[in-house]
Amino acid sequence: MRTGKITLLLFIALAASIACGKKESPNGPEDTRPVVKNTILVDSLATPETVALFTNLKTAASTGLLFGHQDDLAYGVGWKATPGRSDVKEVCGDYPAVYGWDLGDIHKEANLDGVYFEAMKRWIREVYSRGGINTISMHLDNPVSGGSAWDNSAAVKYILPGQSHHAGYLQTLDKIAAFLKDLKAPDGTFIPVILRPYHEHNHSWPWWGSSACTPAEYSALWQMTVQYLRDTKGLHHLLYAISPQEVDSEAQYLARYPGDAWVDILGMDYYLLTTKGRIDDLGKALAMMAEMAQARGKLSALTEVGWENVPVSDYWTGYLLPAVMYNTQSKMTAWALVWRNASASHYWAPYVGQVSATDFSLFHLNPFTLFEKDLPAMYR
Repeated sequence: MRTGKITLLLFIALAASIACGKKESPNGPEDTRPVVKNTILVDSLATPETVALFTNLKTAASTGLLFGHQDDLAYGVGWKATPGRSDVKEVCGDYPAVYGWDLGDIHKEANLDGVYFEAMKRWIREVYSRGGINTISMHLDNPVSGGSAWDNSAAVKYILPGQSHHAGYLQTLDKIAAFLKDLKAPDGTFIPVILRPYHEHNHSWPWWGSSACTPAEYSALWQMTVQYLRDTKGLHHLLYAISPQEVDSEAQYLARYPGDAWVDILGMDYYLLTTKGRIDDLGKALAMMAEMAQARGKLSALTEVGWENVPVSDYWTGYLLPAVMYNTQSKMTAWALVWRNASASHYWAPYVGQVSATDFSLFHLNPFTLFEKDLPAMYR
């Protein structure tokens, strides 16, 4: 752990869970530990590691901010799929604490950003082996028109139970479930994942967005998805995060909220932090969200944030950090994830030589920020 970091207090909610032996199956080792129910998550049968991740994230949020980056290991500015490489690591000497991935184009070999799914699985396992955290979004194609996620023609009402495209959409969820079920450690332990489906649902760009479905239809879609993955497919290593974009009131946040019984993590995506005048706006929004999360026994996170191509030299310590540290409540934000480094003309994290790289190193050294080496044992 880096000098000057605040020691994180660890505790777990499953003291009664005692590991039993593993047995072999045609699919490799399987977890045969006795099931211990919890009362704090959407999934009462969540694995011990999944419950521990949630609990330890809440603890971490009380003392610092985890930094995250989308597709961090898959590619960066000027490179692709090079073992060990990370633009973040090359700038500050450490990997992110949180890694974002996406299941768009799950019916193909590679996702919508060109990341091969089999490689993504390897990277997710690598992250877990080092103690990092994986979160997954879903830019799925429009299940009715066949267009991209950005085709916002009506779809949700047709894929709900009993409707014309329901069976077809379940086939997509089957592919997602198969991917998630294959995320295992060598000993057969399922790797916990923070699943963030149907994000930015208060905006109009996606087929699950505000212009394409009613609040009731969106809630029904969310609940159907959770029920199918949890109850039908038997996946118990998922935390469910919801993430509207740029909300500034509780009423706005709850306008399309599916209910406390269906959400573990209250997230928000925010892309307006491009002037210092927005620092207080984001800080107030994070404080509002943290208060909502605490009242519900949940945690909050800045699930996407950033400024494309980071054109200012002090973005990290002069914009993002002050917003998160706005007040006591905003400081409870568990993590902040910036989007992907696709190319020299489309990136969100610094790379060596980039104008904000020096400031990012200062951000990394700040006692309040947490990177991968700073993490305690998040799954115990």
